[in-house]
Amino acid sequence: MHSKLTLNRRRFLEFGSKGFTGFFLGSSLRGQAQLSHPPLYENISTLLPLQDPDHNGIRLPAGFQSREIARSDHIVLPGSDFRWHHASDGGACYATEDSGWIYVNNCEVDEGRGGVSALRFNARGELVDAYPILRNTNNNCAGGKTPWNTWLSCEEVEFGLVYECDPFGHAQALPRPALGRFEHEAVAVDPINGHLYLTEDVEDGGFYRFVPERSLPDLDQGRLEIAEVVEQGNSSTIVWHPVPDPLAETEHTRYQIPSSTSFNGGEGIAWSAGKVYFTTKGDNRVWIYDTGSQQISILYDAETADNPELTGVDNVTITASGDVLVAEDGGDMQLVLLSFNGTPIPVLQVTGQDESEICGPAFSPDFQRLYFTSQTGPSNQDNDGRIYEISYSG
Repeated sequence: MHSKLTLNRRRFLEFGSKGFTGFFLGSSLRGQAQLSHPPLYENISTLLPLQDPDHNGIRLPAGFQSREIARSDHIVLPGSDFRWHHASDGGACYATEDSGWIYVNNCEVDEGRGGVSALRFNARGELVDAYPILRNTNNNCAGGKTPWNTWLSCEEVEFGLVYECDPFGHAQALPRPALGRFEHEAVAVDPINGHLYLTEDVEDGGFYRFVPERSLPDLDQGRLEIAEVVEQGNSSTIVWHPVPDPLAETEHTRYQIPSSTSFNGGEGIAWSAGKVYFTTKGDNRVWIYDTGSQQISILYDAETADNPELTGVDNVTITASGDVLVAEDGGDMQLVLLSFNGTPIPVLQVTGQDESEICGPAFSPDFQRLYFTSQTGPSNQDNDGRIYEISYSG
């Protein structure tokens, strides 16, 4: 029996005062400075309500359209023999030198059939190439984009590894055992402090931080740490403890520090403006960790929310304005935006695929298109997954 501290149910710190203006394809002033085109929307009120399902069965705000990009077990491009993988999961987008972009996506199947594939688009948004960037791994669930333009793909298996992949398909993918061997779900990079944060998808999973021995992007050596949450008055602070055996040769990493805090099914994770956002599916929560103050709080808890619109919390991504977009694993098959005070606002819904899950939400570099997957499609089979693109049609 392992004695571990678990968090109580009270709501922690209030999330700050960051304004909530444009999202989805919108932007705050900070986001506008990063975009080559102005945001399409400035206010949430212009996006609602969701319309009737379109030809792909997707409910969208007025003026938006969906496009199916790829389907599991189908040839992606005419004249090619490359078939899209089964059980699509986490993903991210990368800019290319020709003003196009690449969308990478994990394959969550076992028996050495997992991996990562990539879809390349030109500047007009036309699909021009598709190829694998990692093969022969297991249950590649989510992962994380790095500031140096690689993809960290996480194996969600006992003693799983993180693989660093080249979205452009030039370099061979490499395992990164220094990030630990456990049931990895996702990873986020803090480019300011040079740390990585990782989630573990088991009911008593840990919340981890990796401190590289040398500066990023070197992931060969470093210190894996696990979080202990300590109550301090009206706030909760994380104390980080080094994991003695990151390779779990003697014991699972989550059990090596008895005082570490259990998180119930760690899922998606993302960094933005000094804060780390992550989800736990076992209790339907979205968390915020402030890397400066080292305080942790709950942005959303389905059990205590006035409007529990969001359930089955899973992958997360950040909008141009720095707001949090959460995908549902089951639930109502929605992508849901959380306002600054944790109010959930659905921005799309996939109908007719109720047993599937939404995975891999990611924006194109100019924030004009959104990609995501329905992992098992209408038939709820691994070989029926779909990759969708959302754009504004006017």
